[in-house]
Amino acid sequence: MLLEKKKILIMGIRNKWSIAWGIATRAAENGADLFFTYQGEENREKLESLLSEIPYKKAYACDASKDEDIEKVLKEIKEEYGNLDGIVHCIAHANTEDLRQDFILTSKEGFSHANDVSAYTLVATARIAKELDVLNENASIVTLTYHGSTKVLPNYNVMGVAKAALECSVRYLADNLGPQNIRVNAISAGPIKTLSAKGIKDFSTIQDVVEEKAPLRRNVTIEEIGDSVVFMLSPMSRAITGQVLYADSGYNIMGI
Repeated sequence: MLLEKKKILIMGIRNKWSIAWGIATRAAENGADLFFTYQGEENREKLESLLSEIPYKKAYACDASKDEDIEKVLKEIKEEYGNLDGIVHCIAHANTEDLRQDFILTSKEGFSHANDVSAYTLVATARIAKELDVLNENASIVTLTYHGSTKVLPNYNVMGVAKAALECSVRYLADNLGPQNIRVNAISAGPIKTLSAKGIKDFSTIQDVVEEKAPLRRNVTIEEIGDSVVFMLSPMSRAITGQVLYADSGYNIMGI
C-alpha cells in the first residue's frame, strides 16, 4: 500500500460526489491515516455519516478563508496525532453570478473572493503548516486545478483566473518548501459533475466535448483523480514538485 501509516489531511470534503471523496476512498485503500476539514458545523452530521464508510481519525470544521481556523486545526492534529505526511487542498469557490455572466462583468468583490478562497487558502495552509512545523520531511502537498486556468472555457470565468493563481502559487511554494524536502504539486482534473460544477452554466456540454475529443474518448472519475493524488502523496513521486499533472483523458493535448 502506497500510503501505509501516512497521516494525510484532506481539506474541503463535501459529499460523496466530490473529488475529495474520491481521493479519500483511494487514500484509505492505500493505508493512509486520514483527517478531514469541512465547511460549517451544520454539515457535521451528514459528513460523519459519509465518513463512516471508510476508516479515518478525525474531521474538523474549518473555514479556510480564516487563517486562525487553519492554525487551530493544524495545532490540534499535531498535539493529538503528531506531524502530517501530506495535505490535500480541495477548496475552491466563486460567486454564482460571476460564473453566469461575461467575465468582464466580474465584480471586485467577486474577483477577490474567488482568488482568496481558491488560491490564497493553499498559500495560507502551507505557510501555517511550516510555521507550526507540522509537516514531516518528505511530506507532499497536493491541490486541485482545472484546464480553465490556461484556456478560455465557457462560463468558467473568474474561476479560471483563480486556478491560474493557484498553479503559479504551487510553483513558488515548491521553491520555498523544497529545501525542507516538502513537495507541492497540482492535479488538473478533467470535468467531473460535482456539486461545485453545478454552478457552471452548460457544464454537461464541456463533458460532452471531452468525451468526443479526448484521446481516451471518455471523461474521468473521482476515483481516477484519487489514484493520481495518491501517487503524488506517495514516495513514488518523490522527485516531482512544482508541477501540474493532467488527469483528463488527455484532453489538454488536443488543439481542436
